[in-house]
Amino acid sequence: MTETGFEKTPARDRRRFPGISSRAYEHPADRSALVALRKLSGFDTAFKALSGLLPERSLRLLFLSDSVRVGETQFPHLHAMLRDACYILDLEKVPQMYVQQDPRPNAMCIGLDEPIIVVTTSLVELLDEEEMRAVVGHEVGHALSGHSVYRTILLFLTNLALKVAWIPLGNVAVMTLVTALREWFRKSELSADRAGLLVGQDVTASMRGLMKLAGGNHLHEMNVDAFLEQADEYEKGGDLRDSVLKILNMLPRTHPFTTVRAAELKKWSESRDYQRIMDGHYPRREEDKDASVTDSFRESAAHYADSVRTSKDPLFKLVGDIAGGAADMGGRLRDKFTGAGAGSGTDTGSEGKGGATGRG
Repeated sequence: MTETGFEKTPARDRRRFPGISSRAYEHPADRSALVALRKLSGFDTAFKALSGLLPERSLRLLFLSDSVRVGETQFPHLHAMLRDACYILDLEKVPQMYVQQDPRPNAMCIGLDEPIIVVTTSLVELLDEEEMRAVVGHEVGHALSGHSVYRTILLFLTNLALKVAWIPLGNVAVMTLVTALREWFRKSELSADRAGLLVGQDVTASMRGLMKLAGGNHLHEMNVDAFLEQADEYEKGGDLRDSVLKILNMLPRTHPFTTVRAAELKKWSESRDYQRIMDGHYPRREEDKDASVTDSFRESAAHYADSVRTSKDPLFKLVGDIAGGAADMGGRLRDKFTGAGAGSGTDTGSEGKGGATGRG
């Protein structure tokens, strides 16, 4: 396989998705957070200004000089996985990939003009072949979605925030952008997890990889069902104080908590959306230009509303109860002042109350 084309098929028989659009696997919250990010006051101006300041060339030179570039003669098994992932997701130009010495298991996709994938030695040593394949697919998903641009800006702004911490207003401005970027990036990780599953096409391997990120190389001591139960306990456990603590714990992170990622991916793997993609029914890149931004935003908003409505988290349940109670109270007040509910069992009263409940 060349750098711009494909000469070999994947190592084992997997479905390929010619022309697939990233919209096929993007989590609704990813799109919603990105829309919100772009609407953030001053973001477009800051983005244009920062694009010329980001040390992208420096990053590329740093990896070239102090990491190992993956290829046919260096980490060839990773090179084969990378080609397979690009083949399956139909990403024509294969990104450069580097292995970096680091005791922390991690992977990232960065770059403004062209994405670069970086995996750490600890991650390579931790995961088996199928688990690693899902990770490589995850990073290729970031590349296909264009996430690498915002990841690069996030790295730059995080470092900048440390340098201007002594400037009160400057730090506030930078941290506002950092917080918005982190919120979006956490959602983008859920999208990339889905891309990793489309590449690996082995949900068990994806689950194993996430468990290893949480508990290390001790699979014989871990259980998928018990791990997923942790996610359920985390979501519904505690009281309002715990809900606030969850938010505070999440704010400085760029990734969702591992159990939450596992639960989200398992749910998607059992969904009709995933099955339709596997059956070959998915949006194509050639249709992206015709995609409705309004429809995407509406879908994302509906997802957030559904998340609040079905969430087991105490705070979200309270919000849902308050919203439902407010709608019901509003309907009652309207009936009282308009006299719609005066007649017991009349059509007018029934319709008035039903309408209020429907909007709740």
